[in-house]
Amino acid sequence: MKFSAREDVAAPIDKVFEALNDFEGFERQAMRRGADVQRVDPLTQAGVGMRWKVYFKMRGRRRELDLELTRYDAPNEMVFDVASTGITGTFGIELLALSRSRTRMSLALDILPLTLSARLFVQSLRLAKSSLNKRFKLRVAEYAKGLEERLQRSA
Repeated sequence: MKFSAREDVAAPIDKVFEALNDFEGFERQAMRRGADVQRVDPLTQAGVGMRWKVYFKMRGRRRELDLELTRYDAPNEMVFDVASTGITGTFGIELLALSRSRTRMSLALDILPLTLSARLFVQSLRLAKSSLNKRFKLRVAEYAKGLEERLQRSA
């Protein structure tokens, strides 16, 4: 099952990519929302091999998510492998320079069930796909707008 969204940001591609590399900021954001995030790699710079363990509550149960950066092509693309109990997937961010001051940001989340219970979960997502896709696109649009505002303030 795939969710995707595309938004244009009024900022240069290198600035957008730099903002997307604020992994510590994303960790803090997840923690503010109740998740427990642990970085589990020895890397000192952003790149392939970065890994996180994320624990969060969903549907009344504690869930564990493994996240690994598997492709890092600055300033064009980042791809993360995602694994949880019974579900695996990829999350990709692709940037395309439209001009010197505009960047198209494309995000895609693709999940694949591995177990019967995960298949039932994904099937329930399929039934609500249109509303979930709208929410996904709305969150991406909100993030892009906030990113654009932050980058314009710092310019």
